[in-house]
Amino acid sequence: MRIAVDAMGSDYAPREIVLGAIDAVREYGYEVVLVGDQDQIEKELDAWGDWKKLAITIHHASEIITMDEAPSVAVRKKKDASLVVATRLVRQKECDAVISAGSTGAGVAAALFGLGRIKGIERPAIATPIPNTAGGTTVLVDSGATVDSKPIHLVHNAIMGSLYAENVLGIDHPRVGLLNIGEEEGKGNEQAKATYPLLKELDCIRYIGNAEGRDIPKGNVDVVVCDGFVGNVVLKFGEGLVSSLKTMLKEHIKNSSIWVKLAAAVMLPALKKLGKKMDHNEYGGAPLLGINGCFIICHGSSKAKAIKNAIRVAAEYKKSRVVEHIKNHIIQEDNNANE
Repeated sequence: MRIAVDAMGSDYAPREIVLGAIDAVREYGYEVVLVGDQDQIEKELDAWGDWKKLAITIHHASEIITMDEAPSVAVRKKKDASLVVATRLVRQKECDAVISAGSTGAGVAAALFGLGRIKGIERPAIATPIPNTAGGTTVLVDSGATVDSKPIHLVHNAIMGSLYAENVLGIDHPRVGLLNIGEEEGKGNEQAKATYPLLKELDCIRYIGNAEGRDIPKGNVDVVVCDGFVGNVVLKFGEGLVSSLKTMLKEHIKNSSIWVKLAAAVMLPALKKLGKKMDHNEYGGAPLLGINGCFIICHGSSKAKAIKNAIRVAAEYKKSRVVEHIKNHIIQEDNNANE
């Protein structure tokens, strides 16, 4: 397993990317190719001992795509950008997967131009795992790749999300729900109303109908389907809520009596365990489904732990042959539609 990592695409690049790569190589044994400015990467590697004994190599790339650049334009113009070069290594089969914590838009564009879509899939989708109170994970598809989706795109999201949940997360016969404002079949906007009967007709997924926003953290559904605009709002609202609750809890304890502080100290191990479960760094990255290859998108603020876990996610995705599963199911659905 050889994984290309965009070493320059992050709020904390290249230091945290390099540290994450070192941790991943040591823990998982995969080979990592760090793509980016060789001098900067070597400087960070040299600060952490004899890295040349590890399965880490550097592939120089002279350009960087920044967050404020137009994604498609930047990907086309900057042929030697770290993100573009890392994707090219996968296309040329020099690497098995690519990971980036840079601009999501640029990542989607690089994947589309560099790896292409799976035949039959019109739009890619990001599958983001979200921890739920049932002790499992709910997959949100799409969380930001395609903001304007047609019903057929949501159908594909449902198929791809179900296959990802089953083959990578190990969820048997995952329950698939369409994100809506109510459980009743007639609820929602025109997009939702048009998508509902299409999902209901599918035999390859376990469709349970509409799902409301509260069903996501409760774990009442395993895969939640929506367009990238709504999904991204849901994801970022959740991230903001978790962060705010942590801050509010700390402030409340700080300004409370000694008895409350003692009680908090007793609860600290449980609170730390809960905080770890809700930390996006624990999940590493989210796969870009529908792409003819393994492309993992990470949070822009990813640190070493997130990068390490993203490398694990990439390896699991590749080993589970999700791309091949999606291809087979799309072909089967096309055949059924033509019968």
